[in-house]
Amino acid sequence: MRRELFERGVITQAEFEAQARQIAIQTQEWEGLRNPYGEEPSELWEVRLTRVRDQHTDFLFSQFLSYELFEQLVWEVLRERGVNYGELALSVNPEQAPLEMVFEQAIALESMPPAERAPLEARLKESKVVIIRTLISDQLGYLDVAKEWFTVADLVEIRRRKIGTGRIGGKSAGMLLALRILENAGDPQILDCLKTPDSYFIGSDVFYTFMAINNLVHWNDQKYKTEDEMRTDYPAIVKDFEAGQFPPDILDQLRLLLDTVGKKPLIVRSSSLLEDNFGTSFAGKYDSVFCPNQGTPARNLRDLTNALARVYASTLNPGALLYRRSKRLQDYDERMAVLIQVVEGERYRNYYFPHGAGVAFSRNLYRWAPQIRREDGFVRLVWGLGTRAVDRVGNDFPRLIALSHPMLRPSTDPKLVRRYSQQFIDLIDLEENTFKTLPVEEVLEPRYPPLRYLAQIDRDGYFESLRSTLLDGSVKDLVLTFDELLKRTDFAEKMRHIVRTLEEHYKSPVDLEFTLGIQNPEQSRPRLCITLLQCRPQSALLPTETVSLPVNLVHEDIVFSTRFVVPEGLINQVDYVVYVAPKGYFALGSMDLRGLLVRALARLNAALIGQKFIMVGPGRWGSSNSDLGVPVNYGDIYHTRALVELAGQGVGVGTVPEPSLGTHFFQDLLEAQIYPLAIYLDDPASIFNKAFFEGTPNRVEEFIELDPRLRDALRVIRVKDFRPGGHLRIVMSDEKSQAVAYIEPD
Repeated sequence: MRRELFERGVITQAEFEAQARQIAIQTQEWEGLRNPYGEEPSELWEVRLTRVRDQHTDFLFSQFLSYELFEQLVWEVLRERGVNYGELALSVNPEQAPLEMVFEQAIALESMPPAERAPLEARLKESKVVIIRTLISDQLGYLDVAKEWFTVADLVEIRRRKIGTGRIGGKSAGMLLALRILENAGDPQILDCLKTPDSYFIGSDVFYTFMAINNLVHWNDQKYKTEDEMRTDYPAIVKDFEAGQFPPDILDQLRLLLDTVGKKPLIVRSSSLLEDNFGTSFAGKYDSVFCPNQGTPARNLRDLTNALARVYASTLNPGALLYRRSKRLQDYDERMAVLIQVVEGERYRNYYFPHGAGVAFSRNLYRWAPQIRREDGFVRLVWGLGTRAVDRVGNDFPRLIALSHPMLRPSTDPKLVRRYSQQFIDLIDLEENTFKTLPVEEVLEPRYPPLRYLAQIDRDGYFESLRSTLLDGSVKDLVLTFDELLKRTDFAEKMRHIVRTLEEHYKSPVDLEFTLGIQNPEQSRPRLCITLLQCRPQSALLPTETVSLPVNLVHEDIVFSTRFVVPEGLINQVDYVVYVAPKGYFALGSMDLRGLLVRALARLNAALIGQKFIMVGPGRWGSSNSDLGVPVNYGDIYHTRALVELAGQGVGVGTVPEPSLGTHFFQDLLEAQIYPLAIYLDDPASIFNKAFFEGTPNRVEEFIELDPRLRDALRVIRVKDFRPGGHLRIVMSDEKSQAVAYIEPD
């Protein structure tokens, strides 16, 4: 063990001996001896020094080197002493034995002829469960599924690609299990071009080692601080983490990883122990960082370690901590593992990106037409990297695809089709060695090979398909519709089969992130290649009981009504409505003031605990662009029961809001049973009772102290002020495609 410490640069032999002698002298002082040489016989001093050396070796090894390395050293010694490894492995108790021994037992069992192995199947399953629990995840829902699918060979390959100790975390666990299920239970024709990226794993214990050697452990109390304290401290946390150093043995393995992948771009993704579990997805809560990996070896290593530090720091970001608090996971010892993947895609000009990417859901609870089947799921698809599919970013839109009716759009108006098409692409600039967002027309060219499957030409409101890679007209006339992909390939069929198969074996609805490659695009039927990036269970997507809309309502009792992409659900006994007044909101002319409004909403969210309330405001809740709507995060609104978006004439946002379907924000709402609704005020079928929203007293300062500059923008409405003795009831019918909120007596 000492040899490993010296050879790996943890400590020099001279430094080690000096420290051991100093500790030995200190132990003499604890025993009342003042003269290390004169008051103790030399033989006793040597015994003392030997024991201190051994203890100090154990301490340093445990702090800087892995348990797997310790196991390896133990087994090397046992082999040298003639221990029969195979016989010993088959006789061990997997629950108590070192992991290396459990692996050896499982390998020996799985390699037996079927007839000999049959009586030992239970032992083999026990060994696999112990390995999965130690190596991948200890979540019971995951173990129940994974133990039926992983082979010992799969687990050996995972261990081979792992750096450090600890588990590989939820994101890695979900990706690996999904591929294994599809490989064993999927359609062979689909499996022909299904894969996962080239992936490497950093165990969760490296996170603790990083914090310990860089004196960062004092930040662990962030989860118990107030929200304001979390937000104040976070910039300093990021700075401290980015200044941290990794142990020499981890740096050596990262260099080897970079040598192995060459100049391929990488993405460093969070994979915490809590992530992607049943009931807690943590979608979008932690950072993922692209590493273009086009610099010198030293620069690439520096970028990679900086990305790892940023992912580690994100465990303490306020959004993640507030999410944990809302899920009663605040006291859980959360550790961050990391998933490093080669970015899927290909070079085009100076850029690197895939032909398509997105997120697919096995259930579609927000249908935009009655013929859409919930159980067939839906997809959000973009050109380029998938970041624009899973986040509500800017004034941009992915293609929404109902897998039961792929060609059925939320709107058939040509102007709206163009308005709600993708305008920007996320990609990696290989020459500038950086991640970029660029306008589509700046990147797209007439001779881009898969162009005809992605785009159509807008001919004054008529969309004409391309028959070759040649383009008659300007690139500005192109619209990314993906219509030809859906018409001329089996993309929708493949995705429908994939999500159905995974839901069946997960015993829960799922969502997955993927990339798409179009091979041989010059042919009439190109070959599609789908790469699975991530899979998570979504038990919150299970359908609710059907509700019935009220009949014979008095118009004066209706607070609002909408027919825009309505879910199925019911909210009773609403006592308060938090209302962001559109005119007042857009009069806040700076990002600072709008940020101040968001902080006020967060304080209201905390102050209204114990009250049943909803939030209503202009544009897209959760948008990163404050000109399109209120830029809240989940941690700002998680106690509300509904988020209602207003659009149309006089609101400040002139178009129908894009549904949140499939975004990280959407998943947060589903998990918390917060219903997203939208009201397009220009729609004759919509009702919006201005007297309720604007003619009632503003109760906001009964709950929080409000900056005077925000008084015209933020209101808290008590339902009983509008109708004494009444409360608000919201009924949402997917079947009737209508939601109505009305006053009923207590």
